[in-house]
Amino acid sequence: MRQLLKIFKALSDKNRLRIMKMLEVKAMCVCEITAVLNLAPSTVSKHLSLLHDAELIEDRKEGKWVNYSLPKEARTPEASEMLGFLRRSLGDALEVLADKEKTIAADRMELCGLSIKPSD
Repeated sequence: MRQLLKIFKALSDKNRLRIMKMLEVKAMCVCEITAVLNLAPSTVSKHLSLLHDAELIEDRKEGKWVNYSLPKEARTPEASEMLGFLRRSLGDALEVLADKEKTIAADRMELCGLSIKPSD
């Protein structure tokens, strides 16, 4: 029951549902998610922490970034069921459709303020 409570808590917030739908499009870092949702990085990090704790998302460090994504295979039957339900849900919600476009356009190199500087 504890795992199910974590899942329901994690999904009881509109922004966390939006994050889940964004991660269907591509793996994202905090700065990309922050830009799409127009939230503070600390708020996005808290949302990601709750989703991760419920085993609904994964994180993977790649260079300077931590990429968040949906798991290829859920660790628990409860998470598996909920991930399947989410994939089938909210696809026609206007906010989700707008987020999808912004997610596709989000460029971490631009958003995170990292650019390759020529060596001196």
